[in-house]
Amino acid sequence: MEERKLISAESVTEGHPDKLCDQIADAILDDMLRQDSHAHVAVEVCASVGQFVVFGEVRGEVYSDIPGIVRQVVRNVGYTSSTIGLDADSCGVMVSLTEQSAEINQGVARLDASCESASSREERYAAQGAGDQGVMFGYASDETDTLMPLPIYLAHRLAQKLAKVRKDGTVAHLRPDGKTQVTIEYDSKGTPKRLDTVLISTQHDPEVSRDWLQDQLVEHVVKPVLDEVLAQKVAHDSYRMLVNPTGSFVLGGPAADSGLTGRKIIVDTYGGAAHHGGGAFSGKDPSKVDRSAAYAARWVAKNIVAAGLAHKAEVQVAYAIGIADPVSVNVETFGTEADGITRADIARAVREVFDLRPAAIIDE
Repeated sequence: MEERKLISAESVTEGHPDKLCDQIADAILDDMLRQDSHAHVAVEVCASVGQFVVFGEVRGEVYSDIPGIVRQVVRNVGYTSSTIGLDADSCGVMVSLTEQSAEINQGVARLDASCESASSREERYAAQGAGDQGVMFGYASDETDTLMPLPIYLAHRLAQKLAKVRKDGTVAHLRPDGKTQVTIEYDSKGTPKRLDTVLISTQHDPEVSRDWLQDQLVEHVVKPVLDEVLAQKVAHDSYRMLVNPTGSFVLGGPAADSGLTGRKIIVDTYGGAAHHGGGAFSGKDPSKVDRSAAYAARWVAKNIVAAGLAHKAEVQVAYAIGIADPVSVNVETFGTEADGITRADIARAVREVFDLRPAAIIDE
């Protein structure tokens, strides 16, 4: 009998407290980079009942209205009343930002403007070291058109649809906080064959029943997404559907669960299908290789799979603070290489073709 395995992945909606903090950190980062594209920014956000704390390090010619940015993000997500646990207009915002350490900056600073304009590209790329040490991973698989693993891709699509039907009023009585989870059955060759379970936990008004909510979510969220994403490729005519397994989910967001940037790193990447170096993305400018190098490694992995060199690819890249060139670059293709191509061939091509120095990544 063929051995099959179940693989699961989760996603969260924009109103989840951790993801709310991620969005605030990125909105602050975006505002600062608009003012100074070379600013060094590392912003963290935490959230509790009616309160946000913004902290971190910044170096650059920038001034941002932090409380205003926090409130705008919270408002856009849909937290506009204390009745649902958080009001953008009355929540507290505390800010504690300091200047980036000069010792860190000296290893990662770009050439100044006068030097940069006259310098060659190679000199520029060599001048900017990595913002920290660390190991980053990128992954790609041909099991979806986006080259993402199917479980995390499907979980994301469900979370996005859940937010959409809440905001456009297709499904009434929904509130911003929510999570999705998908379980897919794979065959022994690693091919997705069958949808096993869909789980949706969503915040809602107190007057609705779980049965009504499940009917609405199946009709307006689950079925449209499954029919589009899975189509005829993966069986989904018989699966387990779970909605709010604890019964009700009225109190949500930071009022029910504290939030913090960087706690959804698996949701932000591959849902557990690939390794993770531990670094988060949100609130970090491109000099922070936690973010930029993880994006670049994904770019490399996508190119490997899109070129037909392998069905799956995981790229690992490691850096030392202040040094431009990666300490190491490794490629794993899990035995899925195309006929006549070896993993060593692919790894050698990656090192020859892709420039993974931080300044080169930023330029690309």
